[in-house]
Amino acid sequence: MRSSEFEWDPRKSEANFRKHGVRFSDAATAFLDLAAITSADPDSNGELRFMTLAQDINGRVLVTVFTYVDERVRIISSRKASRAERLDYFER
Repeated sequence: MRSSEFEWDPRKSEANFRKHGVRFSDAATAFLDLAAITSADPDSNGELRFMTLAQDINGRVLVTVFTYVDERVRIISSRKASRAERLDYFER
């Protein structure tokens, strides 16, 4: 995937980094993970959003919430996976 296939709010990206230690530019690399697990976001409140559990370029397992806007991936949030989520990722 090319970086032009992604978009995000720069202020939200900075806030996400301060809160979770994950930059959206790193989260975008997780979409290259062929072992990624993607599902509908259960907390979407009516908006069509998805969650992906995948490794980024740095080897961290991340949970990234995103949607599609005009065929581009719009990253909403990303955080390091919990221990249970990492186990799910590696044990399947």
